[in-house]
Amino acid sequence: MTYQAVLFDLDGTLLDTLADLGNTVNRVLAARGLPTHPLDAYRYFVGEGARLLVTRALPENRRDAATIAACLAGFQADYDQNWQVETKPYPGVATMLDALTARGLKLAVLSNKPHDFTVRCVRELLPRWTFDPVFGLRDTVPRKPDPAGALEIAVRLNIPPANFLYLGDTATDMQTARAAGMFPVGALWGFRSAGELEESGAQVLVEEPEELLGLV
Repeated sequence: MTYQAVLFDLDGTLLDTLADLGNTVNRVLAARGLPTHPLDAYRYFVGEGARLLVTRALPENRRDAATIAACLAGFQADYDQNWQVETKPYPGVATMLDALTARGLKLAVLSNKPHDFTVRCVRELLPRWTFDPVFGLRDTVPRKPDPAGALEIAVRLNIPPANFLYLGDTATDMQTARAAGMFPVGALWGFRSAGELEESGAQVLVEEPEELLGLV
């Protein structure tokens, strides 16, 4: 197969965002007298949008609508100010993106982060490369693993889904790729395990970003 484009997840794939996400939620929880979590626990809370992140971090007996709404608002306000304290591209990502660009592949991003914030993250932390389009979570499109966003990207680029590599680090990403008819590649440097990625349909697992180049 000759691939023409690579569709990337953002958090856990291109950017290491775990510390800033976890620290933000922990501050929100602590301010309300609720128990906090080790940062590593957030590997299993993230990946399906901010509301689910906050919900999973709350004690089960505090997951009422009012508490979730208050904590979500607190998270959004805090993260807006502190999202870039420790967040950075993973080692090897720059080399991978340079090589993909040199080979003429189209690059795109699909995230479950809010859309405007996804665009901001890509613009400020990955400014050397052209990603088009960059889609976060939008009100009019279901979140991953629904394939609607991925298929919209394929239509926009006029490239058949089968000609996309999809690189992500969670079951959500592998399920999205499979549902969209794209080739699912699991990133082992991200938030989840090899077992989760394989069980969710990853066709190939890569330990370093540069290994993706061997597939194109």
